[in-house]
Amino acid sequence: MDTDKVKIYGARVRVDSMAKVADIEAAEKQKMREKVQKIIGHSINCFVNRQLIYNFPEELFADAGILAVEHADFEGIERLALVTGGDIASTFDNPESVKLGHCKVIEEIMIGEDRLIHFSGVAMGQACTIVLRGASEHVLDEAERSLHDALCVLSQTVNDTRVLFGGGWPEMVMAKEVDELARKTPGKKSHAIDAFSRALQAIPTIIADNAGLDSAELISQLRAEHHKENSTAGIDVITGGLGDMQKRGICEAFKVKQAIILSATEAAEMILRVDEIITCAPRRREDRM
Repeated sequence: MDTDKVKIYGARVRVDSMAKVADIEAAEKQKMREKVQKIIGHSINCFVNRQLIYNFPEELFADAGILAVEHADFEGIERLALVTGGDIASTFDNPESVKLGHCKVIEEIMIGEDRLIHFSGVAMGQACTIVLRGASEHVLDEAERSLHDALCVLSQTVNDTRVLFGGGWPEMVMAKEVDELARKTPGKKSHAIDAFSRALQAIPTIIADNAGLDSAELISQLRAEHHKENSTAGIDVITGGLGDMQKRGICEAFKVKQAIILSATEAAEMILRVDEIITCAPRRREDRM
């Protein structure tokens, strides 16, 4: 709608009478009316525009019973077109070639002090919008990062549906097997294998510490539980003790766990391969006394 108005910065229109000013305004309104009639010809009841909609076109839309939404953000309009099954139209000369989007309800909602347009009942029912609110930018950034990580894990789980029990269960199972291998291995190599076993047990220890629990007590109990046959015990941070991960439905993606273990192992190997660390001597301060 911006192109229908004389709104070019630095341009001037000179007239010699007020009647010609009225003629310019009438020409602008006529051009707006023609474009609005083309939009109405698409047989729609809601028009979403990326730019500003002036008062006169808005009145024409209201008279035709069409909801006009202006200043829609570029990323949002693309997602809206995707979930409603419609096309983003740049011209309105060929209504038959434009695919319209559909939804059941369009309503204005309040979230805090902000007003938002809510589209529900869209063609792609699994689409949704997540609104994050926080007391500061730092809190919002952390919430967005955590949400992004969760969505990435979910997408990887969809591609690879294998899952493991959570709560430190896989680390304790692996530590038990590695510890048994260390006992069977002669020589200094057994010390390295035993250190890898202790490193695996550090993960459930961190889980307990982050939850404010007694990690030493919980890890000793968890180690004893995993010496039983087919144990599914893990750390339950809600109850502050051990719990059955299978009954509680606490799981994590196999692909993510595999990537974590491999990345940590490769990082440890790179550190061990460093033969010597060269450090520069500290710069001597000049005596200014």
